[in-house]
Amino acid sequence: MNDLIFEHASLSFGVRDVLRDFSLTVPAGGRCVLMGASGSGKTSILRLAAGLMKPTSGRVLGTPPDNLFSMQFQEPRLLPWLTAEENVNLVLSDSKTTLPQARIWLSRVGLADACGLYPAQLSGGMQQRVALCRALAAPHDVLLLDEPFRGLDSGTRAQTMALVADFVSGRLTGCEPKTLLLVTHDAEEANFFTDTPVVIA
Repeated sequence: MNDLIFEHASLSFGVRDVLRDFSLTVPAGGRCVLMGASGSGKTSILRLAAGLMKPTSGRVLGTPPDNLFSMQFQEPRLLPWLTAEENVNLVLSDSKTTLPQARIWLSRVGLADACGLYPAQLSGGMQQRVALCRALAAPHDVLLLDEPFRGLDSGTRAQTMALVADFVSGRLTGCEPKTLLLVTHDAEEANFFTDTPVVIA
C-alpha cells in the first residue's frame, strides 16, 4: 500500500475550474475527511484519487495500479435487476459460494431481512447502506466514501459510522488498516473520523 499524494493538482472543464492547486498527502493506512461547500471539488478529488479522471495540471500519486481502490458514490448505483445480496456479491465473486459473505455484510448494517429485496423495494437509506456494504466488501487498499451516511436516521448513522471505523482500522477483520478518504458536509461525522478535517475552499 502506498501513500496517496496530490501535488498542486488542478482540474478544469473548459473555462471552468473545478479544483485549483490542491496539495494533500494521505499516508498509507491513514484517515482523511474532506469538507467544503457544494461545488468546491470534493467529489472530483475522490475521482482523481481513483484514477477516474486525470488532473489538468499537477499530479496525483498512489492512484491505480499503485493502490487498489473501492469507492462509494453519492448515489447508490445499485443494479436494479439484482437483489441487495447479489449487488454486494458482485464485488466478491458473483457466485453462490460467496453469498453468505454478502449476507454478513448486510446484517452488519441492519439489513439482514432485506437480502432478497430488489433496489426498487428499498428505501433511499437502505440503498445507501447496500452500496456501502458493496464498497467495504470489495478488495481494496484505499476506501473512498462520498457522503456515505447521508439520509440515515441518527441511530443507524451512528451504527454505520462505527462499522466503517472498525473496518478501516482493521479491528473488524484483523487485517492491516485501510486508507480512508471520506467526503461529508457534517461536522459530527468529520470529527468522528479525524481531528483535522481538510476544508476545501
